[in-house]
Amino acid sequence: MAEKTHQAYPLAPANGYTRSDGESLSEDELKRKKRIKCFAYIGIFIVFQIAVMTVFGLTVMKVKTPKVRLGTSTLRDFTSSTTAPSFSTTFNTQIRVKNTNWGPYKFDQGIVTFMYQGTPVGTVVVPKGKAGMRGTKKINVIVSLNTAALPSSSTLSSELSGGVLTLTSEAKLTGKVELMLIMKKKKSASMNCTIQIDVSGQTVKSLECK
Repeated sequence: MAEKTHQAYPLAPANGYTRSDGESLSEDELKRKKRIKCFAYIGIFIVFQIAVMTVFGLTVMKVKTPKVRLGTSTLRDFTSSTTAPSFSTTFNTQIRVKNTNWGPYKFDQGIVTFMYQGTPVGTVVVPKGKAGMRGTKKINVIVSLNTAALPSSSTLSSELSGGVLTLTSEAKLTGKVELMLIMKKKKSASMNCTIQIDVSGQTVKSLECK
């Protein structure tokens, strides 16, 4: 009896459709493009983060030196003499500590010295304090100015006769700027002012600080 032979036939896909090599490559290409796009997004995000951190470091985290200046000033009880060159007055002024940093500036007690031709004619104490973030601390003070410690000066006599008395004022405050509650950096604020007094009018003619 002749043996029956069975020939094996490949099974057809359930949907009756066979994927070609071309379609397989097309799917691989799509996956590759998706991976490239994903890497591109990650790269853009990293660049964006670096840019943000750079801007943050150059603005918020950059510590600037605070400034100390004299504000509105007036005179009271001004008297002077050209015979024995001298003057005395009560000087009302406002000391302003300007802080442009993104954190408070805490400063120690300091002294403002008023001078004529380099010789002190009065001093006032600046109490310990704090200028807030991007703020200005204003301190009203009253100081007595007089020539008790001033040696005889022909220049003073000449200025009093001319009607304009020129004084200078200096100060230096030391302290620390605090950023993000974790970083502290020492900073000193200095001041150098020129004050012109109208002798006859007994007023402050001009005030320039740097």
